[in-house]
Amino acid sequence: MVPFFSIVAIGFFLGMRHATDPDHVIAVTTIVTRQRKLGRAALTGAFWGIGHTLTIFVVGSAIILFGVVIPPRIGLSMELSVGLMLVILGLMNLTAFWRTSKAIAAESQHSSSHHSSHSEIVHAHPHTHGDYIHTHPHGHSPEAHSHRNDRTPLALLDRMFGRIGLYQQMRPLIIGIVHGLAGSAAVALLVLTTIRDPRWAVAYLLVFGIGTVAGMMLITMSIASAFNFFGSKNKSFPRVLGLASGFISLVFGIFLVYQIGFGNGLFTGHPQWTPR
Repeated sequence: MVPFFSIVAIGFFLGMRHATDPDHVIAVTTIVTRQRKLGRAALTGAFWGIGHTLTIFVVGSAIILFGVVIPPRIGLSMELSVGLMLVILGLMNLTAFWRTSKAIAAESQHSSSHHSSHSEIVHAHPHTHGDYIHTHPHGHSPEAHSHRNDRTPLALLDRMFGRIGLYQQMRPLIIGIVHGLAGSAAVALLVLTTIRDPRWAVAYLLVFGIGTVAGMMLITMSIASAFNFFGSKNKSFPRVLGLASGFISLVFGIFLVYQIGFGNGLFTGHPQWTPR
């Protein structure tokens, strides 16, 4: 029983610490900046952790049970996927910030006409329906708008898939799977050096994954709490946080791509890879 509890305790707390790695926190921050509720933020962290655990368990078990050896170029490619994911997440947040800023500026420019007797005049400028931003000729009286607020592509997707729980959580799940690719080999090799019994080693991977899920849930809930606290005092805080997280994600992702591609030799003829 002593070895069992030792594995559980060490694996769980190391998993929680693993969740605090910079690339993990940056990735989930780009998602949580859009969350308003602690429950949804916790689900975001949980699904990220599940995706991360799934990859670590599958790849790690293959290494532990079957002695699979990962070539340096494949190992570097798995780590490169994390950098590319951070670049994509950063660009998505920066694009969302630019579109929202453009829509807000356009709406403020027309705000006087919204409350005037000429609100029925048909015109065109970027405007929002929830999270959806588009442009078309319209007026601001109900009869002058060419579609209802719920007749947008995002609203259509929400009606079609909104009842499916995974619809809202696929993004953090996929990101967690990609992040798991980068760390699975290192975790498995670390386990092999300390735990000789394959059954205990696989059990350690599961406990490690549970700790990662718990740690990421705490992180996402903390971010969402700060988001709600400061957002209630400053209405522009959510947009600023989204911009900052997007910029950091983009810069850190580009740095990882450069370091892995050229520093570690993935894009050259002599790749050098040490699992970490």
